[in-house]
Amino acid sequence: MKSHNEQILTHLKEGNSITQMDALMEFQCFRLGARIYDLKQDGHSIVSEMVEVPSGKRVARYSLVSSQSPETSMIEG
Repeated sequence: MKSHNEQILTHLKEGNSITQMDALMEFQCFRLGARIYDLKQDGHSIVSEMVEVPSGKRVARYSLVSSQSPETSMIEG
């Protein structure tokens, strides 16, 4: 069985973002912030943005920074 860190990293590498509720529902992970910290310490570039959920609360949504910059994509495309 994969660790939470591995599951979350795979999820992010697939182009998905993740919130605490997503982590809880998909991976039964109660400590997403700690897992994101671990992944950042391992050298992964992860950014967070605050988003408003339907209840009106604001939560962090994490995503992996693409290794390809927009300028590079435009040159190659």
